[in-house]
Amino acid sequence: MTSSSARNAGPVPSDAAGQTSAPYGSNDSPPDRKRKQVTTARIADMRARGERIAVLTAYDATFAAVADAAGVDCIMVGDSLGMVCQGMTTTVGVSLEAMRYHTKCVAQGLARSQGAALLIADLPFGWYQQSREQAMASAIELMQAGAHMVKLEGGGWTTEIVEFLVQRGIPVCGHLGLTPQTVSALGGYRIQGREKDAADRVQADARALEVAGASMLVLEMVPAQLAASITRDMTSCATIGIGAGNGTAGQVLVMHDMLGINLGRMPRFVRDFMKGADDVQSAFSAYVASVKNGSFPHNEHHAW
Repeated sequence: MTSSSARNAGPVPSDAAGQTSAPYGSNDSPPDRKRKQVTTARIADMRARGERIAVLTAYDATFAAVADAAGVDCIMVGDSLGMVCQGMTTTVGVSLEAMRYHTKCVAQGLARSQGAALLIADLPFGWYQQSREQAMASAIELMQAGAHMVKLEGGGWTTEIVEFLVQRGIPVCGHLGLTPQTVSALGGYRIQGREKDAADRVQADARALEVAGASMLVLEMVPAQLAASITRDMTSCATIGIGAGNGTAGQVLVMHDMLGINLGRMPRFVRDFMKGADDVQSAFSAYVASVKNGSFPHNEHHAW
């Protein structure tokens, strides 16, 4: 006997061949892989050849899959999720469990798409500062969730941790300039490295991180001239700029910012790629193309 709920449910969506469609936009068919896997070796090759590296944040399976299909080279599960997903005012309160959860979501999204993008996950505040061993345990959590590389903030004391992780087979991305986890110590969201002493310190920290084995280095809100100088200094480490001008090896933006859905004031270094785009994938593709051809960022409009 058929229940009334079944009778009233309506037709099950199907394609032209009569196959029923999976719910919620999922797709059980294997992806048509058109891109080669982006690895740390490929990032090094791109840097050496001068091919700009397009990096974007993502925090869930669907956006990760769309970004991957649009040709994004690296997807970063940033602790910025604390602000854009969880509504926090800083990244300080993000837990390792939250980072593990979102990293796993993104990894599963990549597996449903091209599966080509390199997945970088942030080590959250308080989960690597205590010791090398604490950093190792935290990195293992994120790598087992699907990350290909972990990112940590700061220079000086972090070089020992970077070397410790790299020697044990964990690729590392550094982060200098404006480091959001320590924004209180920096006096707010301010440009870093304007004065000569500060610029020399950032440059020295960048050099030390490369020597320690960092494969990539995010430079956030530092003067364009300083970022370009650091990039020229590097022999193997790929610099990724955000508010650091167009002289770096690549660029990164927070996905929500570049889609124009920031809940606060839009930073100067952001461009809204949804303007003129038909859909999110088109916006992602436009971002990748603009990074690759060097038209974004423009130093006059997006840097200091």
